[in-house]
Amino acid sequence: MDALAINGGPKVRQAPWVSEFQGVEAIGQEEKDRILNVLNKKRIFRYLGRGYEESEAYQLEQEYKELTGCGYALAVNSGTSALISALVGLGVGPGDEVILPAFAWVATVSAILEVNAVPVLCEMDASLTLDPVDLERKITQRTKAVIAVHMRGISCDMDPILAIANRHGIAVLEDAAQSNGGSYKGRSLGSMGSAGCFSLQQYKIVTSGEGGVVVTNDETVWQRAALYHDCGRNPFNYDELKIATFAGQNYRITELQAALCLGQMERMQEIISAMRVQKQRIVAGLANVPGITMSSVFGSERDLGVSAVFTLPSSEKAMEVQQALEAEGIPCGVIYRPDAQNLHIYSFWDFLMDKRDAWGKGHPWSSGVYTGDIEYNRDMCPQTLDILGRAIQVRLNQYVKDQDSDDLVAAVTKVASHIL
Repeated sequence: MDALAINGGPKVRQAPWVSEFQGVEAIGQEEKDRILNVLNKKRIFRYLGRGYEESEAYQLEQEYKELTGCGYALAVNSGTSALISALVGLGVGPGDEVILPAFAWVATVSAILEVNAVPVLCEMDASLTLDPVDLERKITQRTKAVIAVHMRGISCDMDPILAIANRHGIAVLEDAAQSNGGSYKGRSLGSMGSAGCFSLQQYKIVTSGEGGVVVTNDETVWQRAALYHDCGRNPFNYDELKIATFAGQNYRITELQAALCLGQMERMQEIISAMRVQKQRIVAGLANVPGITMSSVFGSERDLGVSAVFTLPSSEKAMEVQQALEAEGIPCGVIYRPDAQNLHIYSFWDFLMDKRDAWGKGHPWSSGVYTGDIEYNRDMCPQTLDILGRAIQVRLNQYVKDQDSDDLVAAVTKVASHIL
């Protein structure tokens, strides 16, 4: 085989790699027409007290109810707002512990702290999602909920997670921000727990730049979330409010955001289908490469195909392979490097590690309501750091074609033959 490009040999791939984005790359006339329609209507604020069902946000909520099969949906201004509103909807607050995986975007832990609850870190497994075995170990009498984060387009193993949660009487909040439109054993992500959350930020499968959605089958959860997202006001005043009001935030989505995402929704399944086909091609191509390991979940129904991830025997080998692959024309990265900040990994959440809040009061840990004695350190989830430190990621989108996938496989095969 040719010498490695990093050592002066010919590159496997000369053409630029595909974009790291999905939905935003597909923006076309549909989105433009919907945005212009909003401007022509001169209704860019949702709650005008009239024509409620003409609202773009209302229509977006109907789309998510249909997508997930849930009875209730609430559109908000970001995925983070969706998580916070859902936690409030579930009654999570001061004194409560919430379990989350050590591999998740920083917004997930921030949402827990924003409702004055205490984060409890849980290991992830080889699927890059919450480890059900460690979940059971982390439950205490103070545990109110677990957030099952469907990471990098891969769904959590929901059956054991739901069984554990039911056995202990705790709520399950599905964070499907990175797996919008995914499924688990035929069930839509977001529909299996007590509530589900989605993000519409630019890096997501469908996007409005920023935006989010909460779904649930519990009317009380929905009404609590709706109150909180609109300053404690009852935004749906045509319905009977069945709970007492309380103060909230302003997390309202704009009509422009909702309209942009509605245009994207029509392309969601086409985007996902294209990514899945190529992910399966890549997984099959790498299956027998010596030294390369992949989770059995990759390429399955649980995987939307937003990235290709494989692990190496050691972090040292991972770094060596990553550098060689980039020289071959395949942009990639080792997911965890101690010297490179990645806010998807708990050890870089400095404010959590040091128990810092915005006011220097040490809340929620020192609030007087919390009765636990939890401590954090950067090595507390060794299984997570070990896997991510050996894991290489290549971003994919719906424009990856057979030749692109074959180039990726050829480059990994070439590099592995020299290094592994």
